[in-house]
Amino acid sequence: MTKTTYREALREGIREALKEDDRVFLMGEDVGRYGGCFGVSLGLLEEFGPERIRDTPLSESAFVGAGIGAALGGMRPIVEIMTVNFSLLALDQIMNNAATLLHMSGGALNVPLVIRMTTGAGRQLAAQHSHSLEGWYAHIPGLKVITPATVEDARGMLLTALRDPDPVLLFEHGSLYNVPDDLAEDAGAVDIDHAALRRSGKDLTITAYGGTLRTALAAADELATQGVDAEVIDLRVLRPLDESAILSSLARTHRLVIVDEGWRSGSLSAEIAARVAEKALYELDAPIERVCTAEVPIPYAKQLEEAALPQTAGVVAAAKRAMC
Repeated sequence: MTKTTYREALREGIREALKEDDRVFLMGEDVGRYGGCFGVSLGLLEEFGPERIRDTPLSESAFVGAGIGAALGGMRPIVEIMTVNFSLLALDQIMNNAATLLHMSGGALNVPLVIRMTTGAGRQLAAQHSHSLEGWYAHIPGLKVITPATVEDARGMLLTALRDPDPVLLFEHGSLYNVPDDLAEDAGAVDIDHAALRRSGKDLTITAYGGTLRTALAAADELATQGVDAEVIDLRVLRPLDESAILSSLARTHRLVIVDEGWRSGSLSAEIAARVAEKALYELDAPIERVCTAEVPIPYAKQLEEAALPQTAGVVAAAKRAMC
């Protein structure tokens, strides 16, 4: 085991992908000489050269479109979009091209493209750079949406995604980049089809993903001191959602708290709650609880930003309501 940050794990995943397959290349704004806006690609230009670490103009629609074209031409591009809000400038390319070409070509045209982007709040980047829009993209057929929350997943999800014949969106939570954890020396590709049980419990289920996983685990630790044994499910993959993992956990605990950094209305948490109501209503011993971001543009002021986002205390309070 070695101590590795989330940022370093992502970099190692990209490095291994570049070494493993000559068709793989990285492209995006400032990914080369600058080393990436968040430092993920630092040093890769010097190691692999400008043909494989490509700085692009500041036009998300253009370079995402170029990535789609490269994928159609047999390459395996990794496209980095600086932050998730900028992905909206390429939404036409992502939704109307990458996600639909296989269907509209009658199965003739796969788009083996990976798009990486930073998501989430908690870093005082204010309303324009603090979105959590992965739930929006999980709405779109033709895409796979993955959200690594651990260094192991940060290291290995990209490798598996690059072997997928269809487009994969990888959301990296900005608050995790500096977080260190142990990573096995032989770490490699990991599953991108299933949720993961991060903590076993018998009294209630807490679902989380990405940056909210640490919040959920901290809440479970606090609940344990109060005699509540919480199970924590890391969703990991938002599309296709591993609903069987949620339903299986709920069959053991009979109570559910959903933690989602997206806004509550029309959110991923709403989708999970609806599926549970459709398929496991009579397993519930209490109403479903949701802990989401307040429905406001994310404030800049630190205390206001913290008040707007899901916090450990809010998850603990929701769990206590579910236990009543």
